[in-house]
Amino acid sequence: MFDMRRREFITLLGGAAASVVWPLPLGARQSSARIPRIGYLTLSPISDKPSPERAAFLQGLRELGYIEGETIKIEYSSAESYPELLPDAAEALVEKGVDLIAATGVVPALAAKQATQTIPVVFTYVSDPVGNGLVASLASPGGNVTGISAMQPELAGKKVELLKEVLPALSRVAALWTSAHPAHMRELEEAQAAARRLGILLEPYDVTRLTNLERAFAEIKSDRPHAMLTFFDYRTLAYRSMIAEFAVSQRLPTIFSSRLFVDAGGLMSYGPDAQEGFRSVARYVDRVLRGAKPSELPVEQPTRFELVVNFKIATILGIKVPPSVLLRIDRVIE
Repeated sequence: MFDMRRREFITLLGGAAASVVWPLPLGARQSSARIPRIGYLTLSPISDKPSPERAAFLQGLRELGYIEGETIKIEYSSAESYPELLPDAAEALVEKGVDLIAATGVVPALAAKQATQTIPVVFTYVSDPVGNGLVASLASPGGNVTGISAMQPELAGKKVELLKEVLPALSRVAALWTSAHPAHMRELEEAQAAARRLGILLEPYDVTRLTNLERAFAEIKSDRPHAMLTFFDYRTLAYRSMIAEFAVSQRLPTIFSSRLFVDAGGLMSYGPDAQEGFRSVARYVDRVLRGAKPSELPVEQPTRFELVVNFKIATILGIKVPPSVLLRIDRVIE
């Protein structure tokens, strides 16, 4: 599959280019009008049933009057979980002549930026967009790229602190990260700095591939850390049920970066609401389609972070959540 030629891949994604007419006023209909087309670029496979994030994006568009297939057309392009195919997936959207590319995460956003310097690119849930080279600055992105930040590196230390609050005797933490993720090294450094301040030894395990994850599980079972921290990217998200089941089987309290992991059986998470981020990025799509320049649209940073705790898992692990943490919980799963 990795030897697939670029043109063959683009042909499979298919579709002829269409002309551009900007959106009509909300609620308006004109059967003869051509509608704008946006490209949706993702690493994850596209299924008939939208993921929670894609569903939130579509809901955000609907709230602005965009109805898929009626007032807007969406061209989906997926690398099917193979990062090596992202340049081809991005190029396919460029070949189709879409009016804008919505990139779901940092690696797709980087692929889109590499594929075009003229088509606007709007990203969502991207960590460290300045450090990754996507934008010149948060206030003045420059170029053709802007979007919504996830701020994961900035929150890494807070997650270590939350583990320490829940487990006062905590002294060793395993950290599942992916060396292939452009922002994870900085996130790991922030987590390690917080761990040192709290007298905690943080032990990183690179789980870029499934074989890495299986090896990490074996080493963690042998090393017996007191808790685990899992960084967010499409790989750990894909493995979330496996990671949660492992943590419970080893009686290993774990904190994640998104409630999607807690919904899958994890103990707790702290971070921006990913679904809200995907819903919010629809506003950026709307503004760009109406004429705003990405270079002049500041990158939006999340202002609300949610702490989610699965009390069923807490009971299984024998953890009593302290009052200082209980007061800050935004969502409980029982």
